[in-house]
Amino acid sequence: MSDSINDAGSTVEAADRSSAPPHGVEAIRHALKTIPLSPGVYRMLGAKGEVLYVGKARSLKKRVTSYTRLQQLPERIRLMVSLTASMEVVTTRTEAEALLLEANYIKRMKPRYNILLRDDKSLPWLMLTEDHPFPQITKQRGKPVKGATYWGPFASGWAVNQTINLIERSFLLRSCSDAVFSSRARPCLLFQIRRCSGPCADRISPEDYAQLVGEAKRFLSGENKALQRELAEQMEAASEALAFERAAMIRDRIRGIASMQDSTVINPASIDDADVVAVWQVAGQTCIQVFFIRGSRNNGNRPFFPAQVEGESPSEVLAAFLLQFYDDKPPPPLILVNAEIPEQELIEEALTLRRARKVEIVLPRRGEKKEVVDHAALNAREALERRLAENAGQRKLLEGVASVFGLSRTPERIETYDNSHIMGQNAYGVMIVGGPEGFNKRAYRKYGIKGPITPGDDFAMMREVMERRFGKSAREDGAERPEDWPDVLLIDGGLGQFNAVREILEELGVHDVKLVAIAKGPDRDAGREWFHTAEGPPFQLPPRDPVLYYLQRLRDEAHRFAITTHRNSRSKGLRRSELDDVPGVGAVRKRALLNHFGSARGVRDAGIQELTEVAGINQETARGIYGHFHPEWVRDAEN
Repeated sequence: MSDSINDAGSTVEAADRSSAPPHGVEAIRHALKTIPLSPGVYRMLGAKGEVLYVGKARSLKKRVTSYTRLQQLPERIRLMVSLTASMEVVTTRTEAEALLLEANYIKRMKPRYNILLRDDKSLPWLMLTEDHPFPQITKQRGKPVKGATYWGPFASGWAVNQTINLIERSFLLRSCSDAVFSSRARPCLLFQIRRCSGPCADRISPEDYAQLVGEAKRFLSGENKALQRELAEQMEAASEALAFERAAMIRDRIRGIASMQDSTVINPASIDDADVVAVWQVAGQTCIQVFFIRGSRNNGNRPFFPAQVEGESPSEVLAAFLLQFYDDKPPPPLILVNAEIPEQELIEEALTLRRARKVEIVLPRRGEKKEVVDHAALNAREALERRLAENAGQRKLLEGVASVFGLSRTPERIETYDNSHIMGQNAYGVMIVGGPEGFNKRAYRKYGIKGPITPGDDFAMMREVMERRFGKSAREDGAERPEDWPDVLLIDGGLGQFNAVREILEELGVHDVKLVAIAKGPDRDAGREWFHTAEGPPFQLPPRDPVLYYLQRLRDEAHRFAITTHRNSRSKGLRRSELDDVPGVGAVRKRALLNHFGSARGVRDAGIQELTEVAGINQETARGIYGHFHPEWVRDAEN
């Protein structure tokens, strides 16, 4: 009897296993039944649908089949295969198209087992707004603007500002906004110090200004020698005509242009448009330094630190970096590198597709190009050494935090919370994140308090923030700890705030997060803070303890972020116009109305006929605007 019961139990257990979805190699073999031989991109997905890995292949079926031969795979890839629950594929016409699509997916999905370019900031560009009689030279990030010409990219905002200063001194182009330009009757200080030609006050004709714009374009496009010769001829002609003031202005422009043309290792005369990309690897970490050279000018340099590079060679990291780096920006015609690139011809083909013109990757062996690459590699090494030193110090501080608060391991993520409001208005709660690499600003979060909350009720504000931060994850995952939960949760406050947050976390089922409250002493003296935990009475750290300084920095950064968020929200409210509530009036029409009437009050007082005189406002829109400000007119019209 017992045997048949055991047999029946075994039968049920076997049925359960057979009905469970396949995992690991079995999941891959199941997917192979429908995977084609064509080129494309494949995604390996975990049990929850998360993307584990994105890869490309000339033949999807052959490439995916290789994952079923576990004995030929490194340990890291075997672990990835064991976590795979399903696969998705997208076919492409060519392997180069697959390469571009792979880079796009990696940047968007951030898979756990791919090399990742951690690029949290878009590169700035120099922009000339050509949809205006007197174009403006300015800095631009993000989405391109219609009716504008761009040069770049630049490594930083500082590098763009330096170039704008040069353009102002050498070509006298305006840098003020259209709103400032249209509101001035007299030229500003830049005109007085000879950094603007004063078009806002009619100090230059449109034709002469257009000539300056043309010369600036030629300079930015690299036609420097020809431009300098022409300016020299103009200077001599002005001198012969005894127009010494004009000759002096042209001389200053020539000097400004020449100052940017010194041929050095960071301003190479033999390189026109190129990016210099150098990789350096130490202790399992990698730095990639990029120098931007446009028109034989150095537009600055910037280091990048790709993530998830353990076990990958410098060449493999460099290849992955290039594809992800140029995913959202056009590559230059020449990319100089300091390491051999695997599948170089294929990557060149993919980047050529991206640029729609030929792109060449070169590893120089001698000459000025070699000197430039070596200089970039030196910068990469120095940047990586600085980062390793900083991370070592950061790790020591985190070990100190673990010791102070009795943690079983060094914390990898510390979340700090603070609130900011004025009598309940523009109320925000914020979260900042610290870890082994310092402040992780990409993980910062703002929580606009929805309420309703009694003004000044910080406990209620903190409750809402905690519920929005932890509530959803706790309900979805139950006892399982989500990957993005903190090891330490630090709040700015005393015993009251500590008890309130502790109660909220218990209600949410959050039991595996160390809660700490940091409160200033009786005289609010920084350095004499009290720390509240659940394990015992409040305590203080020695005044010069590095761990105390670190915890103060976390608290102060959360306070800064909260204040900045609140002020930005309040400023946005103060800038709000009556026109924002008018149906059919967006940003463009709002600007046109304000430029025409001078203020929202002028729009409110205008008649329908006056409104139709504004560009972009037809009869129907004018009636809608007038009706918004005069509801009695709408009622009379309806009756």
